Amino acid sequence: MLYEKIGEGKVKCHLCSHYCTISNGRRGICAVRENRDGMLYTLVYGKVIARHIDPIEKKPLFHFYPGSRSYSIATVGCNFRCLHCQNYEISQYPKEYPDIIGEVMTPEQVVREAELTGCKSISYTYTEPTIFFEFAYDCARLAHEKGIKNVFVSNGYITPEATRLIAPYLNANNIDLKGDDGFYKKVCGARLQPVLDTIKLMKELGVWVEVTTLIIPTYNDSEGFLKWAAEFIKSIDAAMPWHVTQFYPTYKLLDQPRTPLKILRMAREIGLQAGLKYVYEGNVPGEGGENTYCHSCGEMLIERFGFSLSNINMKDSKCLKCGAQTDGIGMP
Repeated sequence: MLYEKIGEGKVKCHLCSHYCTISNGRRGICAVRENRDGMLYTLVYGKVIARHIDPIEKKPLFHFYPGSRSYSIATVGCNFRCLHCQNYEISQYPKEYPDIIGEVMTPEQVVREAELTGCKSISYTYTEPTIFFEFAYDCARLAHEKGIKNVFVSNGYITPEATRLIAPYLNANNIDLKGDDGFYKKVCGARLQPVLDTIKLMKELGVWVEVTTLIIPTYNDSEGFLKWAAEFIKSIDAAMPWHVTQFYPTYKLLDQPRTPLKILRMAREIGLQAGLKYVYEGNVPGEGGENTYCHSCGEMLIERFGFSLSNINMKDSKCLKCGAQTDGIGMP
């Protein structure tokens, strides 16, 4: 899906915003789409490298059926090369090795397992779901017919063409807003603008969107960037939740410490001062920044510890104290 022939045996891929031009016998930046005699093939269709039952809060989605479980799948490959990738063993695998590994599954099997395990949704996650788009698309359409929700956990580098194809079957999307344009070029091998465009378009098309920023000391922790990010999110929708999350050293970015809690607190305060209704501190369970508070009166509505919900003080999506409506889908 989503490519054009451009002559001399070459093809141009329209799946992600790299828009790779791929010569015969070569693969795109994701390393899982290959030009074979002028036809573009996906190498990962149905080759599931990871499948787990996760709490939806792990995605993280805090305003999409809180407390529910999500059947989560991935294939190998990614269109980014983030230096701090926590799943680099699978995301970067095709760039290191020639073979494509994974357990063969059909969309019918994926949806059936989600049904049998009582999952409210299927999440396409752990690596960038755009790179296994055809498989995700077929799973999502089938799940939609069965009343099972679909979730992307994404870097947002999907093209508008692909976004419009998947949106009718996609219920929620957590999209990373990683840093400024320099950050994307240096750390991820990408650009900022397509991500901003995707956040806007997903929202316009009716997909529930939450945004995550993993805050890395000295890379993207400046007040200037955080204020800009908060203002950008607010310009789309003040009710769009923003997760400011603690970094820990991994993969090729081992020279930076964990993000200090005070930086996360500063980021959360910046978001709230900018007018965002819901800002969360991630990867720091038990510190209070994971709880959902009423945007009107400040009452704690959902108490969380890690991925667990321990106390709910709302009914029919409304604060029990002041009656204010809490934004989201499937809220208690």
